Amino acid sequence: MIAPSNNQYEKLQTDLIANPHTWLITGVAGFIGSNLLEALLKLNQRVVGLDNFATGYQRNLDEVQSLVTPEQWANFHFIQGDIRNLEECQRAMVWREGTAVEYVLHQAALGSVPRSIENPIHANDNNISGFLNILVAARDAKVKRLVYAASSSTYGDHPGLPKVEDNIGNPLSPYAVTKLVNELYAQVFARNYEFKTIGLRYFNVFGPRQDPNGAYAAVIPKWVEAMITNKPVYINGDGETSRDFCYIDNTVQVNIMAAVAGDESADQVYNVAVGDRTTLNDLFELIRAGLENEYSHLKNFKPIYQDFRAGDIRHSLADISKAKNLLGYCPSHCIKAGIKEALKWYVNDIADRKL
Repeated sequence: MIAPSNNQYEKLQTDLIANPHTWLITGVAGFIGSNLLEALLKLNQRVVGLDNFATGYQRNLDEVQSLVTPEQWANFHFIQGDIRNLEECQRAMVWREGTAVEYVLHQAALGSVPRSIENPIHANDNNISGFLNILVAARDAKVKRLVYAASSSTYGDHPGLPKVEDNIGNPLSPYAVTKLVNELYAQVFARNYEFKTIGLRYFNVFGPRQDPNGAYAAVIPKWVEAMITNKPVYINGDGETSRDFCYIDNTVQVNIMAAVAGDESADQVYNVAVGDRTTLNDLFELIRAGLENEYSHLKNFKPIYQDFRAGDIRHSLADISKAKNLLGYCPSHCIKAGIKEALKWYVNDIADRKL
């Protein structure tokens, strides 16, 4: 089911259309970045996009172009660049004809716990050095606010459920370390430079344009692709590991609301989730059932269980009351509604790739 309408977000969208702003999205060709781009262009905003295509794709930008009007697409200025290069970050703080960026939505990073364990130096370069470059460039450009992608991995080995922003444990992976350092740098910039930031601790975001391929693909697109193509689906552990899965529309909403929220909401971190947890076994069945009518081979399809994955936490569940109270966040999609929407996209995407 879909949650009740968020009147505060609807009003904000109306206000943005009437009074356009200038935004920078880093990692704009990625999963979350391209969805943010689509939403902002449909609100007639001016957008600078920065990406080096390390984990993003031109096809994501092409799809956004197909979903907006030519006039809206003309409001997009793309820069192929790397957040590890300070000069390129500085260049991205200006839209065409010298219009200064007002809000930064920083999504660029090297995700994946296993990838960070395999190559911690690469994770550090992108997620810490790159983040610091964006902070410095945004501070010097005097942007109004920087909203950055934090991570639920920051909770580490803290056993408490639900996860509350003020209570974190020890990081369990290099990736988690990088995301914790991002939060620390944001705090230091607030104290020393009075620079406004908001960190959003994402909990297992999923949805259209999330890459199903590669060794570090997220679980939902990877499983959907495997089920549709009748390949094995592997579950790490016994399948009772649980996560707070968050549909992309919820994530887009909270990014936009965080950017323009009052100053009392700034210089803090917020959980971004739905406040509900789903086991991997339940997730498998939800996806299988959603595809079964179209793919008859899934009627008796079963997963294959393997060892637990290093660096993973056992359970994750977010307390989202802080984001609701201070940002006006109201999730529009629960896990079932989000899976229903995501499956439509994946079925069409796989069909298109076969043509």
